[in-house]
Amino acid sequence: MARTITVKGIGKASAKPDYVVFSMTLESKHKDYDKAMDMAADHIQQLNETLCGIGFEKGSVKTTNFSVRTDYDRVKDRNGNYQNVFCGYEVTHNLKLAFGFDMGRLSLALSAIAGCLSHPQLSVAFTVKDATAINEAMLRSAAANAKKKAEILCEASGVTMGDLIAIDYNWGELDIYSHTRYDCCEDAMPLMAKSIDIDPDDIDVSDTATFIWEIK
Repeated sequence: MARTITVKGIGKASAKPDYVVFSMTLESKHKDYDKAMDMAADHIQQLNETLCGIGFEKGSVKTTNFSVRTDYDRVKDRNGNYQNVFCGYEVTHNLKLAFGFDMGRLSLALSAIAGCLSHPQLSVAFTVKDATAINEAMLRSAAANAKKKAEILCEASGVTMGDLIAIDYNWGELDIYSHTRYDCCEDAMPLMAKSIDIDPDDIDVSDTATFIWEIK
């Protein structure tokens, strides 16, 4: 049976954010289903028209999730028993708006969205438009790290490192976002057309891969 050495390589890479992602949630509620849907349609139409008015292309806003559910309250009757009381239909529309990093455009979009929607639920994240480069750099780093460890261990143990036999890597999706938070209270959002420039923190990614070499 061939002798082997198994080493886990740790890969690290960094990149400067060049892309902004808005995540938005629009909610509508009414006891009449058609009216609840009409309210939801009005919200998305207002949003699209407002964003087109400040230079975004039609279709820039993408739906990430859409759901309709019935809402009930638990109410105690005169006998002390709880009953389900229908409150209405809740329409939830999750949306995404992404564009190249530009603080002026980001601030203008925040102000416009707040001005056209009531009680918007919105978050801002910074990422990279193309994650290929940072993923490749991280994988190369993991391979180099594992090989260096294996060479040191073999040298210290008085053995010779042979051919690479296997590589095990979990191709899961990495969280390629900056840790920088960009928060703004709802009351201040309409005023965000004027804002200071910020430089989001670099995106740091890390992952591991397992390498097996023959030893002689």
